[in-house]
Amino acid sequence: MRKNKLKEMFKEGKPIVNGWLQIPSGFSAEVMAHQGWDSCTIDMQHGVVDYVNALNMLQAISTTNVTPLARVNWNEPGQIMKILDAGCYGVICPMVSNRKEAENFVQACLYPSKGYRSFGPIRGLLYGGSDYAKHSDNEILKLAMIETKEALENLDEILDTPNLDGIYIGPADLSLAIGEEPGFDKPENTVAYKEITRILEAAKKRSLFAGIHNGTAEYAKKMIEKGFNLVTVGSDQRFMSSGAKTAIEKIKGAKKGPDSKGY
Repeated sequence: MRKNKLKEMFKEGKPIVNGWLQIPSGFSAEVMAHQGWDSCTIDMQHGVVDYVNALNMLQAISTTNVTPLARVNWNEPGQIMKILDAGCYGVICPMVSNRKEAENFVQACLYPSKGYRSFGPIRGLLYGGSDYAKHSDNEILKLAMIETKEALENLDEILDTPNLDGIYIGPADLSLAIGEEPGFDKPENTVAYKEITRILEAAKKRSLFAGIHNGTAEYAKKMIEKGFNLVTVGSDQRFMSSGAKTAIEKIKGAKKGPDSKGY
């Protein structure tokens, strides 16, 4: 089976720079994948990507050596299994708030006896190889998002879930959960930053993956220096809108206002 490059990088202590795909297009996914990311995540939660789009995007990413990931829209076994069957090599699951939800997520990614994933990796066999079923439990990356008040209260029990590879922090929802304004690149004097640090330390203590979404490359570099293994910077639609806005501002000389705080 094709090795999961991200797991190899984690073992070697190399930081992973992750791209974020919200535009439902195989071509834009292919363009993004050719820019040098270590992985690209298809956002099926807040993007406008459905399953058919995601399949085309996975095929486009496969033209490169970039590792394909997906953020599903909920902790729903059918969706998790289906995107894995399509050849996705890792799942980011939102709103995991307790040990039971973490177990349900992880077990949906694993074949019996470790989990209850149903067999039928139609494209997984093409992308991963003919021995996919034998090795996929070890290669698929499973990251639970820590972003709710309940998750913060249950952090240790979530992180101790068997076969969970790590966590991914969504700073916007995390901020909302503790009563702060949603957004990325949280300043050090915020409660959100303190919670981000606590989550990171708890993950590192257990030798788990720790990932975080960032608004800027500068902040992402700061998070790598702080100890995060995986950093996401912006998204395809933000890069497109930011680049277009910069060109228009240079030509017209009029600023269009600050970028949105969304993905």
